[in-house]
Amino acid sequence: MFQFDNSYARLPDRFFASVYPEPVKGPRLIKFNQELADALGVEADFSDPARLAAILAGNVVPPGASPIAMAYAGHQFGNFVPQLGDGRAILLGELVDREGRRRDIQLKGAGPTPFSRRGDGRAALGPVLREYIVSEAFAALGIPATRALAAVATGEPVYRERVEQGAVFVRVAASHVRVGTFQFFAARGDNDGVKLLADYVIDRHYPELGGAENPYLPLLQAVAGRQARLIARWMGIGFIHGVMNTDNMTISGETIDFGPCAFLDEYDPMKVFSSIDQMGRYAYRNQPGIGQWNIARLAECLLPLLDSDEDRAVDAANAVLKEFGERFQRQWIDVFRAKTGLSSAADGDGELIQALLAAMHAGEADFTLAFRRLADAAGGRDEAFLACFADPREAADWLSLWRERLAAEELPGEERVAAMRAVNPAVIPRNHRVEEALSAANYGDFSFFERLLEALENPFEERPEFADLMTPPKPEERVLRTFCGT
Repeated sequence: MFQFDNSYARLPDRFFASVYPEPVKGPRLIKFNQELADALGVEADFSDPARLAAILAGNVVPPGASPIAMAYAGHQFGNFVPQLGDGRAILLGELVDREGRRRDIQLKGAGPTPFSRRGDGRAALGPVLREYIVSEAFAALGIPATRALAAVATGEPVYRERVEQGAVFVRVAASHVRVGTFQFFAARGDNDGVKLLADYVIDRHYPELGGAENPYLPLLQAVAGRQARLIARWMGIGFIHGVMNTDNMTISGETIDFGPCAFLDEYDPMKVFSSIDQMGRYAYRNQPGIGQWNIARLAECLLPLLDSDEDRAVDAANAVLKEFGERFQRQWIDVFRAKTGLSSAADGDGELIQALLAAMHAGEADFTLAFRRLADAAGGRDEAFLACFADPREAADWLSLWRERLAAEELPGEERVAAMRAVNPAVIPRNHRVEEALSAANYGDFSFFERLLEALENPFEERPEFADLMTPPKPEERVLRTFCGT
């Protein structure tokens, strides 16, 4: 089924722990991503569904696999933990897909590992389906993220605040190397481990840097650049990660770990959904600053490699951090220029965009729908856009300023409308719809889960059969808190 070539398992033993998945009682396939399997070159044998489910749940370890739990540390809500590691995830191995890209195949919820810290190593059905939904939505939205290959029911209960059904999530990633992976070695004074990991990352993710005399500063710059762009794109769809710890920040620049994540309903820059984010550290508005903070932690790990002179190394790292802020601002304004139909740059664009966001905040406008309906306003139909606001007067004043700005451009109106609809999704994994799908699945009904996935395959299209999935929640439908599921 898998043609494995396991590079990470060839690193020294201190990088991971070898561990086999713990078999489950009654594995049953819930969902298999055939499109992704085809891209990976994975051939699944559906003639024997029991064996297929057994492989994807970890009961049967396929030939060529080298199951490991990766070691890493991390800052969790600002507090450093020197040893975390894969406590409920097992990396089966790596394969090279049809485009020549190396990809990890990981089982999440496959049983305890040496890093489980008294945990059961299992995953509940709800969080597995949430990660499936959101990761595949990100893929359709064109935002880098880990992918969902399969979801498998285990036939066993897991015990959290209540008894829940168990499941295994089969995750695909460019790699699972994190900022926290570097921190694991740096915290132990293992500079050789840091260098070996950095060389591995360069070879795997940034091969263009391999010929540099000292590639480690360009590596830091490249990782920072990818993160700045990623977070800007999160902001563009109203995404709140919810747990931006350094162990949840990949070196590859992919979004990882959709635990207590959520999407803005009404626009509020300080919105927090995650039940474990008591102080709002990872609120929507704070995400760029946290991204920069995480890059600073990576820079600390790489200091011995940046320059033999500590002062010069610190100066180089600080320059990267300054550049991160500048890069993010450029990326952010590019994202929101596109969302507001601006095809060129002009002085005052930032202020114009901020004025729209301020009007949306004051008017309690739904983030996704307001931007989608702004495309209608670009076509001369203001009513639907203004209807997004509890009090539309500020929004109406903003439309006048916006049209003055559009008058300075030459893009035809129809092209502008099409361009805006191509970047402002009609359908996102709205929090209340995700919860609806998970609730039904807990009772054995996966029809809404399937319907939601179908709608999210083409998020920029307005299809009448999915009109209900575009609408904001009613007051009684609003999700106020999300949970990580561990």
